[in-house]
Amino acid sequence: MWLNTDQTTGFMSDEKFMEEAIRLAIEGVRAGHGGPFGAVVVKDGEIIGRGQNRVLADKDPTAHAEMVAIREACRQLGHFQLDGCVVYASSEPCPMCLGALYWARPRRIVFGSSREDAARISFDDAFIYEELDHHHSQRHIPTQQMMREKALEAFKIWENKEDKTRY
Repeated sequence: MWLNTDQTTGFMSDEKFMEEAIRLAIEGVRAGHGGPFGAVVVKDGEIIGRGQNRVLADKDPTAHAEMVAIREACRQLGHFQLDGCVVYASSEPCPMCLGALYWARPRRIVFGSSREDAARISFDDAFIYEELDHHHSQRHIPTQQMMREKALEAFKIWENKEDKTRY
């Protein structure tokens, strides 16, 4: 058994927190909230964010378990990043959740079932991963760029802003 002095990285704690993520996934399915996914965010050995898939309950395609947990944890921390946190997800994060997790910058991500396991029950994100490799003009949802110069005005204002918070 691997265990170090940081209680959020040891096997025993990992198992405890993964159990909670899985419990949330099962509870959410039984309640009809959405797909079979749960997540928790842990800091200093304490859960500071919990989430289960709420896509159906909230009628929100972004209400994935990880997104719900990230939002709650950030509110608890009073910050937009998850510095020093570990995220436990009952399943491998989809591209949207993985992107959000990278923006939130937790110390570590731990997951249970794989994206291949999810694909076997019709939660297949492979097409999104493939779409990201295509130029925007070649994607399945028609995507076009327009008014670039006008849009760059916001970038110029940001670039010159003295009191900006970088993230």
